[in-house]
Amino acid sequence: MNCPYIEICGGCPLRNLTETEYQQTKKVWFDKVLTALNQPEIAQDKPVFIADGSRRRAELTFEYSHKKLSLGFNAAQSHKIADIEYCLALTENLNNLLLQVHRFLEDLCQINITKKIKNKIITANINQGEIWLTEADNGIDILLEINDSLNLEQRMLISEWAAENPKVIRLSVRVNNGKPETIIEKLKPYINIAEYQVYIAAGTFLQPSKAGEQALISLVLQYAGKTTGKIADLFCGIGTFSYPLSANMQNKITAVDSSAELLAGFKQTINANMIPNIEILQKNLFKYPLDADELKQFALVVFDPPRAGAAAQVKQFTQMFDVDKPQKIIAVSCNPHTFINDANTLLSGGYTLEKITMVDQFVYSKHCELVALFIKKGENNGIK
Repeated sequence: MNCPYIEICGGCPLRNLTETEYQQTKKVWFDKVLTALNQPEIAQDKPVFIADGSRRRAELTFEYSHKKLSLGFNAAQSHKIADIEYCLALTENLNNLLLQVHRFLEDLCQINITKKIKNKIITANINQGEIWLTEADNGIDILLEINDSLNLEQRMLISEWAAENPKVIRLSVRVNNGKPETIIEKLKPYINIAEYQVYIAAGTFLQPSKAGEQALISLVLQYAGKTTGKIADLFCGIGTFSYPLSANMQNKITAVDSSAELLAGFKQTINANMIPNIEILQKNLFKYPLDADELKQFALVVFDPPRAGAAAQVKQFTQMFDVDKPQKIIAVSCNPHTFINDANTLLSGGYTLEKITMVDQFVYSKHCELVALFIKKGENNGIK
């Protein structure tokens, strides 16, 4: 199916290619990036290509101007909004909600706000912002990001619209990048990971697709192999890898992230499911990475940093005595370029890149993810 917005929307710049052409292009690009690795031979597993129409999470921009609302993604090479009614990358449930969200935002932006600025009373309205749509396993979660506080009339409209929409289970608002405020919550949103119902807080980062998430989990478990014992899950997020790794009761997981709110939701899920072998640690790994003494207790370290990579953390492995280094390190990355920097640090610090797999969640875009296995030199890989 051809996208009617291909000429204006910048979200899927490679959608003009056939599926075969696209996958070949993506693989060639990925291989080219890997040439910067300081290891002559790289073993790759077969790439994982996620199906189109599987994105369960999307950030859309909106603008209200001249009594008209535009809602969509940035136009190609522009800050203008490509106004859309349907997106081939999104799940059917999210697409079925787009027109309703459009009308809701239009009504919201028409409400006037009275402000007092320097002893003057002025009238304004919401004229721009972002809206996050997330398909949880039990309904749609919405986060509205705006620059001005809500008045009573706006709050009532939001509550009434969400209450009347059976697919929307929570709607929250974040003002000026502050803490999200939940306006209405009919059900607590959750996703299923490793047979657990995992609660997701408003604004929580999720893998963009359920199939992509499962592909990453499967690769992490495959690369972990028979390695058991103490495991660190760094930049753990909601615990995507902690839950499946904890299924083996021989493992003791230390999950580390910087967000207090995110970790509070993580702990809530752990307690609700009575999982005894996951310990949570709040720490900013960019500023205060686990040091050599803290790392030496682990047989396996998994890390999945934001796009900026994990430079400060991987540097710590190079400062360890060989005997103390974890047997395996599994890197999950959404940015192959910063992964190269992290990987070369590990290669210079006593590790060998054993396997790497491309995981393409961002269909028809120039972005992809990967999972890579590093083995301490002299160790049996233990994948089987």
